Amino acid sequence: MPSKAVDLPDGRRIDLWVEGPTDGIPLVFHHGTPGSGLPFQPMVDAITDRGLRYVSTSRAGYGDSSRDPGRTVADVVEDTAAVLDHLGADQAYVMGWSGGGPHAIACAALMPDRVLGTTTIAGVALWEADGLDFLDGMGQENIDEFGACLAGPEAHQASLDALWPTFRDVSADEVATAFGDLVDDVDRGALTGEFAAFVADSIHEGIRESHAGWYDDDIAFIRPWGFDLSAIESPIHVWQGAHDRMVPFAHGQWLAAHIPSACVHLYPEHGHLSLAVDSFPRILDEMLALERPT
Repeated sequence: MPSKAVDLPDGRRIDLWVEGPTDGIPLVFHHGTPGSGLPFQPMVDAITDRGLRYVSTSRAGYGDSSRDPGRTVADVVEDTAAVLDHLGADQAYVMGWSGGGPHAIACAALMPDRVLGTTTIAGVALWEADGLDFLDGMGQENIDEFGACLAGPEAHQASLDALWPTFRDVSADEVATAFGDLVDDVDRGALTGEFAAFVADSIHEGIRESHAGWYDDDIAFIRPWGFDLSAIESPIHVWQGAHDRMVPFAHGQWLAAHIPSACVHLYPEHGHLSLAVDSFPRILDEMLALERPT
């Protein structure tokens, strides 16, 4: 369960996890789709070992976080700012994995005075990105899911109704099989032991009550994000692996080419999951290598 729930200015509540030194600069971690703010302890340890304070939330509609129907990617910024205010933090680093990637970028774009550094790991690109076929290279499950999303609310709801029981109850031993065509041998090899248990637990936490957050994430991804990528001035570290079948390599290439301040980390040997599992300390250190406040 989360460390606490935070009341938001608009009357909603959001689940919050916090770990590490109370005087440490927060690193706000935006989770994937579907998922939750549930921490993965090796990542938390890597963050706190560097003197930072780990902070994560479950996005609106996940876990016990109040739903915000019709939310855009940009709407996460007000929630993130409210969490930082609650913690008494003026500034933070932000990081987003997979579906969390756009939400981390939104924070960099829309509260630049508060964001010290930004990283996306296997982050999603814009749906209507010039020169990008969003679905090309994705596993069939994602192609079907976005197809249902585009077909309208009834088809989208039915699609997630069918998926929900499988992922709500999936075990660590079953999670690689449940992902099906979304993982190849590289990512399947990463889905073992402690990490497989975390992936299953994070999904359980996020969708234990409903798939509302998942539904709303899908809609947010096919709509405009609510900010201009080309106007971002602060460095955005873009990490992507060529074996990624959840968010294909081309998404990372597109973001790297269209964010003027992008710091590019593209790896042919990695996938969606293996990249984070194998490289997380380096991912952190690359972001922190920029000048930090004293």
